[in-house]
Amino acid sequence: MDKVDIFLVEDNEDFSYLIEKAIDHIDKELSLKIVDNGLTALEVLMHYEQEGTRPRIILLDLNLPGLSGLDLLREIKGIEYLKQVPIILFTTSDNPKDVRAATEYGANAYVTKPHGYVALIDCLRSLFNFWFTHHTTIK
Repeated sequence: MDKVDIFLVEDNEDFSYLIEKAIDHIDKELSLKIVDNGLTALEVLMHYEQEGTRPRIILLDLNLPGLSGLDLLREIKGIEYLKQVPIILFTTSDNPKDVRAATEYGANAYVTKPHGYVALIDCLRSLFNFWFTHHTTIK
């Protein structure tokens, strides 16, 4: 399995496409893996351990079909091999209960999806600069 920098769990195809284009705009060298539901995400992430690779960051939507974003977050945090991978809840919800639950389940950050393509680029650039530049344990 190829190296993956960014692992995106997002069920909205249009938003996934925008993220893909925004990441390409930010840095063409960054690799992206997109899955559209929590169960598939868990399956793929478990497979990474067998392959000896892991993503550098996980962007996780809150509202997913099947296994919810919070349930997936809890599952991922229970996988020793992935404990060092930052998980960013990237969602439309700004409900304080969701933010609190994400924090309790171990999310490294909670980001409300920005409106507009330029704002998305700025948001992702800031996330990647913070997690990839200032956290040298993430390789």
